[in-house]
Amino acid sequence: MKITKEQQQKMIEDIQIFFSEERDEDLSEFAAERFLDFVKASLAPHFYNAAIADVKHVAAQQYASMEDEILTLERPIK
Repeated sequence: MKITKEQQQKMIEDIQIFFSEERDEDLSEFAAERFLDFVKASLAPHFYNAAIADVKHVAAQQYASMEDEILTLERPIK
């Protein structure tokens, strides 16, 4: 997963804020980065695959619609 340094830094800050607000824990930047690495390696693929399945479904619907439109262009043969 490719993310910019700015995106990664924002995610690390968000993790630190979450742990502070939700768990009343102060997480070091290193610990937050390790947690982010875990999420990227273990959890992100599940979300990515779900998004791919959603895109596949939408694309199939659009293809079916397009196919119907194309079929309306056929001319009858006498």
